[in-house]
Amino acid sequence: MEYAKLKISTEEAGRLAQSLFNVQGEIFQLPGEIDFNFRIKVPGGDGYILKVSRVGEDIGYLEYQQKLLQYVAAQESDLISPLVIKDVDGNEISEYKDDFGNQRRIRLLTWIPGRLWSGVNPQLDSLRFSLGEQCGRLAHSLQGFDHPMAQREFEWDVAQALWTKAHLNLFEDDERKILSHFIEAFENNQDSYSKLRKSVVHNDANDNNIIVTEELVEPQVRAFIDYGDAMYTQTINDLAVASAYAVMHHNDPLEAALPMVAGYHKSFPLLEAELEHLYHAIAMRLVISVTKSALNKIKEPDNTYLLVSEKPAWEVLKKWYSIHPDFACFSFRKACGFTSHPKEDTFEQWVKEHTFSLEELFPTVDADDVFPIDLSVSSEWVGHQQEFNDLDFLQFRLEQLQKEHPKKIIAGGYLEPRALYGTSSYDKMGNSGRESRTVHLGVDFWLPANTPVHALFDGEVVTAVNDAGDKEYGGLVILKHQVNSLEFYTLYGHMTVASATKNKVGDTLKKGDCIGFLGNYPENGNWAPHLHFQLMLSLLGYENDFPGVAYYNQLETWKGLCPDPNLLFKIDKLKPAQEQTNNSLIEYRKIHLGKSLSLQYKIPINMVRGAGQYLMDQNGKKYLDTVNNVAHVGHENYDVVKTGQKQMALLNTNSRYLHENINTLAEELLKTLPPELSVMHFVNSGSEANELAIRMVKAATGERDILASEVGYHGNSNMCVDISSYKFDGKGGSGAPEHTHIFPLPDAFRGKYRGKDSGEKYADEILPLIERIASKGRGVGALILESIISCGGQIELPEGFLERAYEHVRKAGGLCIADEVQVGCGRVGKTFWGFQLHNVVPDIVTIGKPLGNGHPLAAVACTQEVAEKFANGMEYFNTFGGNPVSCAIGTEVLRTVKREKLQENALEVGEFLKQKLQKLAQEFPIIGDVRGQGLFLGFELVNEALNPLGDKADYLANRMKDHGILMSTDGPDNNVLKIKPPMVFSMENAEELVLYLDKILTEDFMQLN
Repeated sequence: MEYAKLKISTEEAGRLAQSLFNVQGEIFQLPGEIDFNFRIKVPGGDGYILKVSRVGEDIGYLEYQQKLLQYVAAQESDLISPLVIKDVDGNEISEYKDDFGNQRRIRLLTWIPGRLWSGVNPQLDSLRFSLGEQCGRLAHSLQGFDHPMAQREFEWDVAQALWTKAHLNLFEDDERKILSHFIEAFENNQDSYSKLRKSVVHNDANDNNIIVTEELVEPQVRAFIDYGDAMYTQTINDLAVASAYAVMHHNDPLEAALPMVAGYHKSFPLLEAELEHLYHAIAMRLVISVTKSALNKIKEPDNTYLLVSEKPAWEVLKKWYSIHPDFACFSFRKACGFTSHPKEDTFEQWVKEHTFSLEELFPTVDADDVFPIDLSVSSEWVGHQQEFNDLDFLQFRLEQLQKEHPKKIIAGGYLEPRALYGTSSYDKMGNSGRESRTVHLGVDFWLPANTPVHALFDGEVVTAVNDAGDKEYGGLVILKHQVNSLEFYTLYGHMTVASATKNKVGDTLKKGDCIGFLGNYPENGNWAPHLHFQLMLSLLGYENDFPGVAYYNQLETWKGLCPDPNLLFKIDKLKPAQEQTNNSLIEYRKIHLGKSLSLQYKIPINMVRGAGQYLMDQNGKKYLDTVNNVAHVGHENYDVVKTGQKQMALLNTNSRYLHENINTLAEELLKTLPPELSVMHFVNSGSEANELAIRMVKAATGERDILASEVGYHGNSNMCVDISSYKFDGKGGSGAPEHTHIFPLPDAFRGKYRGKDSGEKYADEILPLIERIASKGRGVGALILESIISCGGQIELPEGFLERAYEHVRKAGGLCIADEVQVGCGRVGKTFWGFQLHNVVPDIVTIGKPLGNGHPLAAVACTQEVAEKFANGMEYFNTFGGNPVSCAIGTEVLRTVKREKLQENALEVGEFLKQKLQKLAQEFPIIGDVRGQGLFLGFELVNEALNPLGDKADYLANRMKDHGILMSTDGPDNNVLKIKPPMVFSMENAEELVLYLDKILTEDFMQLN
């Protein structure tokens, strides 16, 4: 029958509800594959769902659903499920004839309030865990239920999925290849699959059948609806169906499935045999889905609901096809608390009873011990990555280390998180941003090239390849070993080409036979000579390669697949280091560090290494840094680091001795400044710079009264706090001191005056402050102001403001201080200093954070007149200010900015990023304003009434961190996201930042309500 004749209008549904169930309310049509569904909203209650059958629907099938719901309701009081409502005559199923004379059957169920899974964004691990947990609880509550219709023929039952084989002709090329692969594997496993335990299960936990709680942050699955697909089938199919839908729209569907598996197992313990079939059961549900979609296109082309899962199902199938079924099974096992590999315990028991020596592995090496080497992310021995990747230099260092320990083999590396792998070819986009392989799965033995390597036990060659210059191993040999029923493998990487070619797949080697020889670079895969030795309990289908490094989020699975090679040797010095947890670091801070020290993010990060625009945690996870303007020319910039090291090796003393470095730094700075600012003083921090500037003001003017902006911040010393509204007007502050005078934050977006013409109005707010100072018989000392007000929320000074403000201050006899601690050294792009954007020349400029690139260095530039008045006989001396090391570093920073054209980069990338952010603001009204210059930007989150949304800004920053991008909030209401990254921030970085901002701005919590 035509679909149009089957449909039921909302008006007709309303009449049915009233006449049959005496229920009235507002009617809304809902999607459905078989029934026609309608929601009925009633005043003061949750309401109902009216379900109208298609023509000829089996009454027994409908009765089955009603009995099942009643059974669930009777089993567990706190498990929420729809309740059956009887009609006015006491029937659980009513009947009527439609306008075409067709017999239709009607059911009424209680409405379960909440959100559909399909409308929840984001769908995080905690939500998927709760889905698995609720699914398992429902499966548990259905134990013991039976009904003849539960064992009907049903195309959506995974156990009956082989019907899809007859329709492979509907697909072509790669799609047919994928479907054929899964169908064949499922068919081949029927013997063991058919023996799995069975029960009645829901069997249809799809996007529109899952009810989620209303919370926008950390919602939970509340209930399931639509029990029409419930079947007596293999119990594991229930989890497979839920997983097949829940992993859609994720880059890594296996990772997305694991919380569900863990949640299900918590409520309904799974058996190891069931987990062996879960991968293919998930695949077959997807196979059914795409096959049904292909058929439905022919059958009912205008019923779009029937096609809703086709595209995402294909996306998952293609990704699922790339996952080895054994790795999926091992991951499922680990999620349930089993060992990753079924033979893991057997292997460990075997190695406990046997011990092997390094002498057997390297019989020509005269060594009786090992010297452990640390190549982890936080290793001090590794030093700068640029040096480590210099293979000649690395080899020299290893040889020196070997000379220091001549009777030891340099070794280590198992489960070591490393940041040494220069290639990004193994990077992938996971469910939470970019992921890199970092965790080393073998042990490295650093020995001279051509050192022979011998077999520890009998084995068969299963891999012998040379991938030098292409992959990670160079000459690679893998042996398979059989001990009774135990099968395992050993891998030998970074050997010579000849080692790979002399061994043929299928060859057998006896214990003590020579496998091959250690290669030199580049033939060994471009590493200093060493052996990568690894144990594996499965090859996962690899033939010419095998991962030697794992993604950190898969570590628990890989640990079981690749046991510690030191289990063979039992050398204490080779035991993996115990990882210090972040919680232990946090607890120590709470007890022994100042209580006012705060940590960034709800879940803090332990950072151990920096590189350019990235920071890395102890596990090697890279975070794109968008907030650290201290690392001006890039975290651990190699030239800056080397410059500091070289000078530190020569001399570091105070400025009372002659040294050319202080003159050189002064000269480099003066080149960037107006000629009026011709005298330099060097200090250690921005706070010291502003402290010194205020001292200069007092000496030059004889006055103490300072004008400053609302929410301005100028440092953490006493004097700086006294002129920082951000501090004394904030939490713990006690208001402005007697000699500090605060004018309104010159915010043209949400401030006292708004719009482009607000500059002069804000500048004139200084006049009453000057008058008040004069009324007390005092004069103005100075105006101090950041060229873009950072803590105020990245506030760009309105046009005309600074020039007019300087006029007012100078007319009153005061000086003008430009605080460039955060915005200076080329960051604003158009000019080198922020004040230059406004065509003014200050009397004093303070310079801080960027100048030392993380080293404590700052400066004060002033006019000759200010300098002469400051030199009043009281010596200014700073023990570390202007020392040769700091000056060498500062000079290299400035030269790097010029040499690498970082000011130009700030302009180009900054303008590109600002345009992208403005485009986002058009799409997402929550972004009220985008502002800033160069790579000193900010955007403000507000509602329609321009009220600040600090909670949403905090959420956004924390969610961006989850995706590997560091952001931070600022502004008096903490509703501004600030962007001031290292100046090496690239166009690609900007695009990645915008990509994830776009993604997270679509999330439920970020919507304006």
